[in-house]
Amino acid sequence: MKKMLSAMPLLVALAPVTSSRAAGFSDPVAAPIPDRVPHAVDTPYPGGTIALDIDASDLQNAVWHVTERIPVAAGTREITLLFPQWLPGHHSGYGPIYQIADLHFFVGGKELDWDRDAYNVYAFHLKLPEGTGQVVAKFVDTTPLRGSEGRIVVTQEMLNLQWTQTSLYPAGYYVRDINFKPTVTFPKDWTVYTALDGMTRSGDTVTWDPVNYEELVDSPIFAGKYAKRWDLGHSVHIDVVADKAKQLDIAPENFDTYKSLVEQALLAFGSRHFDHYDFLLALTDRMGGIGLEHHRSSENQMEPEDWIKWADYGWDRNVIAHEFSHSWNGKFRRPEGLWTPDYREPMKDDLLWVYEGQTQFWGLVLAARSGVQSKDVVLGQLASAAGYYSIQPGRQWRSVEDTTRDPIIANRRALPNPSLSRSEDYYEEGALIWIEADQIIRQGTNGKKGLDDFAKAFFGIRDGDWGEVTYDFDDVVETLSSVYHYDWATFLKTRLYEDAQPAAVKGIEMAGYKLVWKENPNPYDKGQMDYAKRLDLAYSLGVAVKDDGTVASVIWDSPAFNAGVVNGTQIVAVNGDAYSEDAMKDAITAAKGGKGAIELLLKRGDRYFTVKIDYHDGLRFPWLERAAPGNEPAPLDRLLAPRKTA
Repeated sequence: MKKMLSAMPLLVALAPVTSSRAAGFSDPVAAPIPDRVPHAVDTPYPGGTIALDIDASDLQNAVWHVTERIPVAAGTREITLLFPQWLPGHHSGYGPIYQIADLHFFVGGKELDWDRDAYNVYAFHLKLPEGTGQVVAKFVDTTPLRGSEGRIVVTQEMLNLQWTQTSLYPAGYYVRDINFKPTVTFPKDWTVYTALDGMTRSGDTVTWDPVNYEELVDSPIFAGKYAKRWDLGHSVHIDVVADKAKQLDIAPENFDTYKSLVEQALLAFGSRHFDHYDFLLALTDRMGGIGLEHHRSSENQMEPEDWIKWADYGWDRNVIAHEFSHSWNGKFRRPEGLWTPDYREPMKDDLLWVYEGQTQFWGLVLAARSGVQSKDVVLGQLASAAGYYSIQPGRQWRSVEDTTRDPIIANRRALPNPSLSRSEDYYEEGALIWIEADQIIRQGTNGKKGLDDFAKAFFGIRDGDWGEVTYDFDDVVETLSSVYHYDWATFLKTRLYEDAQPAAVKGIEMAGYKLVWKENPNPYDKGQMDYAKRLDLAYSLGVAVKDDGTVASVIWDSPAFNAGVVNGTQIVAVNGDAYSEDAMKDAITAAKGGKGAIELLLKRGDRYFTVKIDYHDGLRFPWLERAAPGNEPAPLDRLLAPRKTA
């Protein structure tokens, strides 16, 4: 971000500012904003354990009926109940309160009036009659039926229940100090998976041991008609629900890569911060996609045939390695601004380049070390990131660190011009910067140490502890320095906090590889494009096109952009021939080294028009290639190679 010169001395010298409006106009005066919601204190909720009952059996309407019985301490005359707003792992304050409907509160069978807070719409104020011992809340969670309404969490074959969408909690207490007793009724004969303890089942109604609200929120549910559980060792299981039973048939050698993933993660971090762990995995294209971290579990979605067509879906399998790494990085060690006592206090996202960026690094490294993804696919994903940042115009005005605010600013909406705006680049560029940090350590210690040593020193402390240990920027620098003495503060601030930085390829180059351009896509990009039925020409014309010719995205200031191609336009014809992927690629190849323009017939709304694109450098797709010939492993090869068990 560009630095602004301070104007404070000038402001001090100026006279007080007064209204420029003429006398006689009405001028309101602002009143202080009242704060009626009590702030959280670290003391047990005095009312007792809250009973939470959810009927999630209505598949036809995809609605969940919630009854919550909230005991209150003697003499309580008013209570504020909160719907979770700032959700862990989302890094933003957009809890889906819009899904809550038909809300009613009762005391002794009589309905109470309620008052939604005027300034915090996630808060509900209730005045209680004398002698109240319990408040009963009843409401409906209207889960989305279409993607335009939100993430779909219920299909005819499976559901994903997150407690943050199906519960209220009393304001004024740390969430770890509020106890719940959860009970859920599921569709008939469905299998249920969660990290919660003490599961008992009566018919299709399932209940668990009482648990504090923080742990409850951190323990979502996957349930389904077609389901299976596998033991991965070390008290880790993978629990899978699928659209069809046959999609669960994973080959033994492919299943073994998940066992290896657990082994490689424990070797990398040198500890574990869970007593047991469940990978919750949905093989589906009917329920909405997800990758969300928890301390003792993770929510993951992959394409339906990912397991039975293993070779075709390598590009899609990084999510589990990424989310598993979060048990150490993000859940146990957490930036001080991302730990909050409740789900009302805003989060501060500025260290997401550690929380997510280094997790992206470890997700890729562990996927390659375990075989969950092939090394070629991981190299392709790194090439894709490096290639994109080599052409991204938004780097000239916005730092990586500033993109950590994007979950709050954009709430993960589609952006009109993401290459100029930048988005959550702390993930991919963060991973590339951590590769450079790893190589600085390895070169400085003659290969004796690397980021594995940082992981053990930073995330591997307090084996068996699954609380939270917070950190700040200086803690990161101090631990890096304990592994290898270097000016880490300047390194991180330059790479992350300053704009107009070079493309983040130095770490790749230090690791013995280089970014090159070829006429065919790398394995990662090819897998993505084939599945999405999209042609990504970001590095040539600067445009991505769906198979029907619709423009999905355009790189700012690219040849296509400068010719007038915008998102949503449909390419009808290329050089006079009907649009097809082959026609587009043939036209780009034919224009290579020549002088003639590529002519596109476009349709935008009801208007047809022709543009000419003056581009002559041919097809370009990013790859990582060994910088020097020979059979000796390069440093990047060694980084991605599996570690040996003791």
